[in-house]
Amino acid sequence: MERYSRITDKNQREILLLRAFPCAWGKCAFCDYIEDNGRDEEEMVKENRQVISQVTGEFGVLEVINSGSCFELPKETLEDIRQTVRRLSIQRLIFESHWIYRHRLEEMRQFFGIPVTYKMGVETFDYDFREKVLNKHAEFKTPQEAAEYFDSICLMVGIQGQTKEMIRNDISMLKKYFRHGTVNVYNNNTTPIKRDEELVKWFMEEYKWLLDDPEVEVLYEITDFGVG
Repeated sequence: MERYSRITDKNQREILLLRAFPCAWGKCAFCDYIEDNGRDEEEMVKENRQVISQVTGEFGVLEVINSGSCFELPKETLEDIRQTVRRLSIQRLIFESHWIYRHRLEEMRQFFGIPVTYKMGVETFDYDFREKVLNKHAEFKTPQEAAEYFDSICLMVGIQGQTKEMIRNDISMLKKYFRHGTVNVYNNNTTPIKRDEELVKWFMEEYKWLLDDPEVEVLYEITDFGVG
């Protein structure tokens, strides 16, 4: 498992994959990522500290991801990140958060004392597909609602049952309402949700221009950020 990486093309930054307590929702139909969660706080803090120690601060930006939301990281790990931010004069943090934490986002900003960009896994703006198929538990109805809280979102493309029209709408809403975005091309895992190869092929042709968009990152493989 790789837990430290450097992003040197778009949006240069260091990125960490840390361990955290179980995801507060943990029922998304497509996700087996939560197996990286844990309950042994001492062990997680120790392992996370080793990963955090690799941060150099060279880009002034640090992204921290975990199998859930940043609010599920151990308190001691958050303190280790804060001390690293201060010691290396890091200017911006990037975290992930589920919709259910939307009213707590300011807590992290106050704790770290620097700008924090939050990514939220929208997956799709098609409400029925998001809630009835993917079981995301993110009950906003419009992209404007999501944009009230989050500057950056993650979309997922290439799932069986998804349509080209859904994807066209999702990309359009991403570009219209959000400053940043990540598009994850779905890869089969241990869940029943399956990849649509024809839809993936169409997306990679139709939206290859996103590869040159400075504010959108396309992940064809789940390890494209160098961690996982």
